[in-house]
Amino acid sequence: MILTCLDLEGVLIPEIWINLAEKMGIEELKLTTRDIPDYDDLMQYRIGICNKHQIRLDDIHEVVQQLDPLDGAVEFLSWLREESEVVILSDTFREFAKPMMSKLNHPTLFCHNIEIDSNRQISGYRLRLKDQKRHAVKSFKSLNFTVNAVGDSYNDLPMLEEADHSILFRPPARLLDEKPEYQVVHSHEELKSELQNIFSNHGS
Repeated sequence: MILTCLDLEGVLIPEIWINLAEKMGIEELKLTTRDIPDYDDLMQYRIGICNKHQIRLDDIHEVVQQLDPLDGAVEFLSWLREESEVVILSDTFREFAKPMMSKLNHPTLFCHNIEIDSNRQISGYRLRLKDQKRHAVKSFKSLNFTVNAVGDSYNDLPMLEEADHSILFRPPARLLDEKPEYQVVHSHEELKSELQNIFSNHGS
């Protein structure tokens, strides 16, 4: 059986932190794992900026509720769920992503949790599991799945490295230069085509 693991932000939905930065007018929040590859360094940086500007969970919810999935993402995901098992492996937080899940028709999502203080400001975060993307793919393979992985940034490299078939979706130029071995696509139609080839070859 085939299982496909997808990143969430940048593959199916817009980057939440970038949209928060634009709405709040805070340029520092536009940095992602494309800019700061170490996830803990990035999150500590983000938490500090949010506390400095007194950003509350409600502010983040307001931004997320106004976002829509990327063009073509809903149709692509609907098609993919008919072709293989699908799990979203994301370094986002359930408290952030929940408003988007209904717009994607509630796919399975593995992610982390945010910690909120009495003022509803971000006080910290809890990883579901350190290096969860790598561990998830390894576990799926141990259950005798052939695993496809699709990601767009540095924090996706662990699952891409473990997967049987790996695809980069609209990656930054620096990552392209560093990882030329991965297949690259720039639209959901291209991604669908590449996965169709994989499914066909697997069935032959």
